[in-house]
Amino acid sequence: MSSELSRSVRKHKKIVKMNNKSLLKELPAVQDFLTDSELGKYEIDSIYLKKIVQRELQHFRDEILAGTITGNLTREVLREKIVARVKGRTTGFILPRMRRVINGTGIILHTNMGRAPLPVQAKEHLSEIIENYCNLEIELDSGKRGNRIELVEEIICLITGAEAAVVVNNNAAAVLLTLNSLCKRKEVPVSRGELVEIGGSFRMPEVMKVSQAKMVEVGATNKTHLADYREAITGRTAAILKVHTSNYRILGFAETVPIADLVELAHSHALPVIYDMGSGVMEDLQNWGFPHEPVAREYVEAGADVITFSGDKVLGGPQSGIIIGKKKYVQKIRKNHLLRALRCDKVTYALLDATLRLYLTPSKIPENLPVAHMLTITQQELRKRGEKILAEIQDLPIEIAVIDTYSQMGSGALPLEKIPSVALRLKPNKMSVSRLARLLRLSDPAVVGYIEDDHFMLNLRTVRQDELQQTAQVLRRVLG
Repeated sequence: MSSELSRSVRKHKKIVKMNNKSLLKELPAVQDFLTDSELGKYEIDSIYLKKIVQRELQHFRDEILAGTITGNLTREVLREKIVARVKGRTTGFILPRMRRVINGTGIILHTNMGRAPLPVQAKEHLSEIIENYCNLEIELDSGKRGNRIELVEEIICLITGAEAAVVVNNNAAAVLLTLNSLCKRKEVPVSRGELVEIGGSFRMPEVMKVSQAKMVEVGATNKTHLADYREAITGRTAAILKVHTSNYRILGFAETVPIADLVELAHSHALPVIYDMGSGVMEDLQNWGFPHEPVAREYVEAGADVITFSGDKVLGGPQSGIIIGKKKYVQKIRKNHLLRALRCDKVTYALLDATLRLYLTPSKIPENLPVAHMLTITQQELRKRGEKILAEIQDLPIEIAVIDTYSQMGSGALPLEKIPSVALRLKPNKMSVSRLARLLRLSDPAVVGYIEDDHFMLNLRTVRQDELQQTAQVLRRVLG
């Protein structure tokens, strides 16, 4: 670089620095904002409003010094910009961060949207529980202290045929607690083809490591034989672990060991079989037109000693992990001090109890359980829903069509099943598809779909009947 160019660069930097310092002097004082009539409309204490203003002022200082904000801006212009930011930040604190979403993705158990929507019966029962005191840990008959686990244990055992049950806050916790209770500092053979990774990068090997059980990998990724497990059993073995590959399938040259064969092998060595069945199927999906997926009671009948599964997947309840099995093993799990750290609160128990009671009348499950209803609703009904929304918005500046497509179960359940569905395919005339998607996400209620082939898609399998009018209204607001 020439000396003349260097001098020019230094001169420019000096001018920018001087301009920056000049701009800093134009920033209003904190007190100017606290008396602002616009900000005074917000129902927030002045202590917190002051903190928000101070943070935004500091952001402006940082941006000015970094050269992000430049130019001959007046104090009034800066003030307007800061007020706008403070208003946005304050609104973010005042309004609930968790908001209702209309799910137009077609993914029934959408992990990022809270997985299973709960039945009306659960909502009604929860209202009764959260507005009043409840018998979470008191036996009303004797008046003595009770155990919250027993609130749902009996009905879980009735439905699954298990001898005993425990509920914790999710299935990862159920696996962790089971392994820590039964296999701490001991060996546990598990197939290489079952070392799954679930959402959020939680991997079975890591869960086993935290549980302090020693993982012993057996077999190959695609094939594991009974002999592989047999050869891995030593005097240090505590149990055999089998894991349901919920979110993927190995096809072709592949082989796994049936649970009944593992049970026979394990029991011949006086060892328990722990089975993580993942999604928690409680009713035969063949009844709803899908391939057979073994239900919990089948694994109990096959002799599995401890079975773990999620409460908020196919079961259709709240986030929870359910442990069922032989009484002698479940009792040991219940004595583990980790249970207190992993246990559920009254809200989860109330929701789970109400959901489980629906399973006492299997014929009414598709009618009463949202997950089952979304699975079983017909193409014909979905097309009617699409045409209803279409009739409401066909005058808007948008290309729109009702088309056939597919849905998915989601959350690792039925990973290979493409569920026939119907979608609204939209393409606005006056804005980009990505802008439409963003504006719909920011609406109230938020509407979330997906972009495919430069069209915005609303898959109607996950849009409820009572949400059709709201969906149309949101589209009118955004596009009108």
